[in-house]
Amino acid sequence: MSSLDISFLGGPRPQRGVGVVAPFDFALDRELWRWVPDDVSLHLTRTPFVPVEVSLDLARLVSEHETLSDGVRTLTAIAPEVVAYACTSGSFVGGIAGERAMCEAMTRAGAVPAVTTSGALLEALTELGVRRVALVTPYTVSVTRALEEYVAEAGTAVTGCAFMGLTRHIWKVPYRDVADMARQAVRRDADALFISCTNLPTYDVIPQLEAELRIPVLSANQVTMWAALRRLGTRAVGPYQALIDPAARIDPAARGGAALPEVPDVPEQEQQ
Repeated sequence: MSSLDISFLGGPRPQRGVGVVAPFDFALDRELWRWVPDDVSLHLTRTPFVPVEVSLDLARLVSEHETLSDGVRTLTAIAPEVVAYACTSGSFVGGIAGERAMCEAMTRAGAVPAVTTSGALLEALTELGVRRVALVTPYTVSVTRALEEYVAEAGTAVTGCAFMGLTRHIWKVPYRDVADMARQAVRRDADALFISCTNLPTYDVIPQLEAELRIPVLSANQVTMWAALRRLGTRAVGPYQALIDPAARIDPAARGGAALPEVPDVPEQEQQ
């Protein structure tokens, strides 16, 4: 039997690596991948399990410098070009100074640039010129207030907020609940909406909400991937989102004007 000539394939393509340190309960690996171009691979590792529900205490435990450094060191053998800490509460619980210290600790451990979800949020707000933001979180009131304080510390006004009060199984929240909370949070004077928590599914709902609310919609996983890929000099991919597609950005003065392009209906979220 003659062998099949597959030399025409020429692959596999060379890959650039993004290392991701995520909390032990992170369940949305596939969502992160949806923003990543074909020539980039994600390499994920998780923090050690601790028997604590989602809270400020958990945020502190999963973001200790030793924990982050250990996570980054597990990735060094595969030589990522950038590392990201994919956790919103864990990266805002110490305020702006705490977030910067996390990045420094990760960079020391891996000798590569580092980003965190909350740091990426502030970078995205600056990129879009946002001065007033509405917030949606799945958290309890205390964790939500900590996010409000972090955003305010960065000089951005919080115009409205809606939270779900969850302490577990956040990855099971359906898109319809996320959309309902977004409508509650957004008021007319908001320049953008941020949907917090890397364990909250958001990918497919972002273009829908942008079309309805007529403001940029940011989410935790979205800003994390956008900022990490930006460090590589490449762009995140995805359907019609203001952060990653400048053509989708709306002049605030024109928000009451022409209709936005139509986007497909949001699919039902697959329960995990």
